[in-house]
Amino acid sequence: MNKKQRENIALITGASAGIGLELARKLLSEDWQVVALNRSDFPADDLSIQTAIKSGWLRIYKTTDLADYANLRGALEEIKRKEQRIDILFNNAGGSFPDLSYSKQGREQHYELMTVVPYIILMELKELLINGRLKTVINTSSSALKFTKEFTIEILERPKTFRKLIGPYATSKLALSLWTQAIAPQLAHDGIKIRSVDPGGNNTLRKGKKSGLPLLVKPLMKLFFSPPTHGANKLYEGALGEHRHESGVFLLKDQAAELKFKDQARNVLERVHAIYEREFSQPGPHSLT
Repeated sequence: MNKKQRENIALITGASAGIGLELARKLLSEDWQVVALNRSDFPADDLSIQTAIKSGWLRIYKTTDLADYANLRGALEEIKRKEQRIDILFNNAGGSFPDLSYSKQGREQHYELMTVVPYIILMELKELLINGRLKTVINTSSSALKFTKEFTIEILERPKTFRKLIGPYATSKLALSLWTQAIAPQLAHDGIKIRSVDPGGNNTLRKGKKSGLPLLVKPLMKLFFSPPTHGANKLYEGALGEHRHESGVFLLKDQAAELKFKDQARNVLERVHAIYEREFSQPGPHSLT
């Protein structure tokens, strides 16, 4: 294999299962290098994945919990030491939790993992993106955000009530898409484009893992939802398809869609940036212009 192949490098969070795993497989099959930031191991019986690991085209960085800042910081520092550039960052890790729970930092778990952590990863790996050629960030969002009826920072961080899928999960995905929209002009100064993408309905149920899905949704998912390859294709198209020159948009069914509570976008961005500066980043200049 000559060196001109595998020129593109993608970093995928949550790449060891579901949509993230299928996205990793797709990119590897198209001669990409893949950097994976995972909690769990890749399937040991997947020959193509194991071959990619041995060859160095798939490089793995582990953290026991992405929402635990001490764990996350160690993994990101290792990535910054060992990697020279990233062409596309796929902030894909997430999930729906079965009940109301809080991160080690004291914020609601969906919000911490799927709104705040993707921002931290972007900020920490921004220099690697600037060194890349495609300079693209794809945040995995969800059409569930349309069910959000009430939206404030306080509800995000400490919800008054909990409902599966259409509660904190939906508001956290909306918040992710809102800060994605708000930060786009700032990232444009460095040539970075950012989009949030709904991967559509995918059957990502896993045996032995508690799900945060409502009871009625589970059988529907088994019967009617697409396999995770569908979601992987949506993220791939969101990164490299017809909207590749746009920034700040939320892509739903391959089209740019309006977001609810757009007036809150700047507030969300300022809050996640404040958390990043206060609780995560090392001393030094970090501005939000």
